[in-house]
Amino acid sequence: MGNSQKSVYKIAAVGIFAALVFVSNLISIPIPVAIGDVSRIHLGNIFCLLSGFVLGPVGGGLAAGIGSALYDVTNPAYIASAPFTFVFKFLLAAVCGWVAYARQQEGANHKLNICAAAAGSLAYMALYLSKAFVQGLLIGSELGAVLVAVATKAATSGINAIIAVVISVPLCAVVRAALKRSHLLDKLQRG
Repeated sequence: MGNSQKSVYKIAAVGIFAALVFVSNLISIPIPVAIGDVSRIHLGNIFCLLSGFVLGPVGGGLAAGIGSALYDVTNPAYIASAPFTFVFKFLLAAVCGWVAYARQQEGANHKLNICAAAAGSLAYMALYLSKAFVQGLLIGSELGAVLVAVATKAATSGINAIIAVVISVPLCAVVRAALKRSHLLDKLQRG
């Protein structure tokens, strides 16, 4: 198969996974935060991680970043955060992909995938909570209110991370098996 045909498959897959990330972000439970902000428990991170597993660090990062940023742009509560969301979710999937693709495993090693999902989720949480802390201080909130807001976001982000790791790793195995049977997996792999 030529490189241009393989590129078409990769671009289409990034679009499909970005759409999955977008739609899965719609399934959420909003949680009010102390300084007037909102956090939420949602299913978006599952598909961000799955993007990293299937498409690798760059393709998965693009799908996760684009889908999540599009969600933010369509939601007035999050529109100002869209650029940060693009970068943070890109890195969530990219870290997952880098670990899952280490030593030419290309997302096929179940134990490595658990580590990959945890690493991506932890990287995202560190970025997200750091932004929340700095943003709270920059808008002039009292340190106590900022810490309560960050603690609330840490709890919801932790729940999201646990849900994402627990669901994305076995879902990865199922999706990879289906892609392999349909002869699409080799068209999406690096190279």
